[in-house]
Amino acid sequence: MKHSPVEALPEALLVQIAKRAGARSFPKHAVIVMEEDDTDSLYVLLAGRVRAYVSAADGRELEINRMGPGEYFGEVTLDGGPRSASVAALEDCRCAVVHRAELNQLLAEFPELAQHMIRKLAHRVRALTENMRDLALMDVYGRVARLLLDLAEAVDGKLVIPEKLTQKDIAQRVGCSREMISRIFSDLAAGGYVSREGSTIVISKKPPARW
Repeated sequence: MKHSPVEALPEALLVQIAKRAGARSFPKHAVIVMEEDDTDSLYVLLAGRVRAYVSAADGRELEINRMGPGEYFGEVTLDGGPRSASVAALEDCRCAVVHRAELNQLLAEFPELAQHMIRKLAHRVRALTENMRDLALMDVYGRVARLLLDLAEAVDGKLVIPEKLTQKDIAQRVGCSREMISRIFSDLAAGGYVSREGSTIVISKKPPARW
């Protein structure tokens, strides 16, 4: 999923939050929050990128989302329940950490923050509904093709995926094994649909709807 301006805080709100909240740094790969934890802080990304994911007892993971500067996570705990997903740093990160009491005060003082959170949650519900539909109704190849096209951007006359994605990353985002992704990419490369230039995936022509 591409970064959406719906989910990034306006600069004015970001400044107010940064003024009032303590900041913490997290190294690359650090797990910032854990699924099922009872902590209740909101984390606002000041720098760096993170990924949200859920995991099974056998270690398999399904990636839900990626977030960058200006975006935030942890608001789901406002209902008093535990964390619904884990969040890990994709690179060195710095976050403003807003505890529940501070968040309640910010929401009362800045109604636009509450409006932003409502819009973000609505956007997230819409995105998760689309993902559920894809998992239920699309085969693995269809999910991979859609992900590639969703992430692709036109750069210097080429359709490229700016994110540095490994086959493991893609497997976690579409809910399948890395081995299956390897086979699909081999077929797409053989058909002239995709190639790699260093660590960048290039889409030479639109993959077919079905394989």
